[in-house]
Amino acid sequence: MSINITCLRRPAARRLLLGSPAVGAAATVAACSSSSPSTAAGSPGRPTASASSAAAVTISAKSVPGVGTILVNGQGQTLYLLTSEQAGKITCTKASGCTKFWPETLLASGMTAAKAGSGVQASMLGTVTDASGNLEVTYNHWPLYTFVKDSGPGTAHGQGLMGFGGTWYVLNASGNPVTSHAS
Repeated sequence: MSINITCLRRPAARRLLLGSPAVGAAATVAACSSSSPSTAAGSPGRPTASASSAAAVTISAKSVPGVGTILVNGQGQTLYLLTSEQAGKITCTKASGCTKFWPETLLASGMTAAKAGSGVQASMLGTVTDASGNLEVTYNHWPLYTFVKDSGPGTAHGQGLMGFGGTWYVLNASGNPVTSHAS
């Protein structure tokens, strides 16, 4: 179960959580919007497609101030790689707390591939199975993540940050890390 910590700062959410633990936790989770994907009851950790997001995960290339033309998801959010995750090795996990800050780009249950959007080479898209059994989208063999501190499309506040065993960089459409800021 994932609880949005920001939501728990709201007095009503704290009261719900502090009441009956089982009912309070369920009500708090329902009342708080979470950035983690929803999961089916019979498949823990496996994201499901909601009615509004039943389409495939789309990866595109867009210009983002400060970093140039880079990969973004279908909502325009900047995508990152972690340098310690080469050759399909996943080091950013739920167990390490990494995915709380760097959410994975996961395929919904039943999906097997991401869709190549504008400026992206379909042959570079792939998947890797994470520790929870989820299919995580890769580009040029790099698992893809968003960053919770990015305020929306067109931001890249995670660029160059160090943590969880490596450095976080955006990727260009050639599948290479962008290790400097655009001039």
